[in-house]
Amino acid sequence: MQNASKVAAVVVTYNRLEKLKKVLASLEAQTRLPEQLVIVNNAATDGTDIFLNEYASTFKYADSIQLDIVTLETNEGGAGGFSAGMRRAYELGCDFAWIFDDDGYPEPDALDKLVDGYDAAVAELGPDVPFACSMVKFIDGTISEMNNPIPTWDWGRLKAKGLDIVLVNRCSFVSVLIPRWVMEAFGLPYKEYFIWFDDAEYTLRITKTCPGVQVLDSVVLHDMGVNKGVNFGMIDEKNVWKFLYGARNEASYHLHHEGLYQYLRFCAMVRNTMRRGGVDRKLQKQVYGKLLEARTFNPKIDYPQTPAVASI
Repeated sequence: MQNASKVAAVVVTYNRLEKLKKVLASLEAQTRLPEQLVIVNNAATDGTDIFLNEYASTFKYADSIQLDIVTLETNEGGAGGFSAGMRRAYELGCDFAWIFDDDGYPEPDALDKLVDGYDAAVAELGPDVPFACSMVKFIDGTISEMNNPIPTWDWGRLKAKGLDIVLVNRCSFVSVLIPRWVMEAFGLPYKEYFIWFDDAEYTLRITKTCPGVQVLDSVVLHDMGVNKGVNFGMIDEKNVWKFLYGARNEASYHLHHEGLYQYLRFCAMVRNTMRRGGVDRKLQKQVYGKLLEARTFNPKIDYPQTPAVASI
């Protein structure tokens, strides 16, 4: 990355105002400030709009950071928020979108090291490196259980050369640096996924030619309440709505991008996991309905070069 490159920090927020304030404070404390800050308000109802109006009117870094606030008419989930935010970064002419949620607090040198790590990876692997992500930790300093990237078979290739970087095929949207050319060539995340598997699908999509990288000394703390992974055996009345998106989205991905065998394999895994977890039969039935819905659910790629839809 050249020094003249323009980085947009893209933050998606919904009804977590106090956490959003911590994210913004973390961004303002960066040793390398982003040139652009895009905040996507996902139609929050907790006073976020009032806070953001005041934040914009008193923005202390107006001389060095261009601030842009995108307010969506409805809550489009994390997927819709990231799609809208990356599109906006692209429209503003940014060379990179650095994306994260409103409960991810980057350490002061997170962007600095992420940029350096991306440059080092490009120097070794060539210009096709599609993303660089950070090490994600829980707020107590332990590794975040639900944000571990999936490494490649040769994940240690750059590590063997003395770089604190590993090769990965997939990561979550907690501190990921995405170049402009990737958005042009591969499009934006599926906003239709709403809240589940959008990050996995997108990073798998953009690593077809070259793996992405995880920069291990770029650290972001994920303030997600409880530090544990998720599986379909954990479904209950309160969280089933999320798993319904998960079942539909991931089943759709396997069927339409990997074929019938992988779809059936995923369905079997979901069934077995729910049974082992003792998930209520009524809830299991809802999940099976979403697995079937996946047969006709197949969103199309949205490219930033095309006009945005009316809701965005």
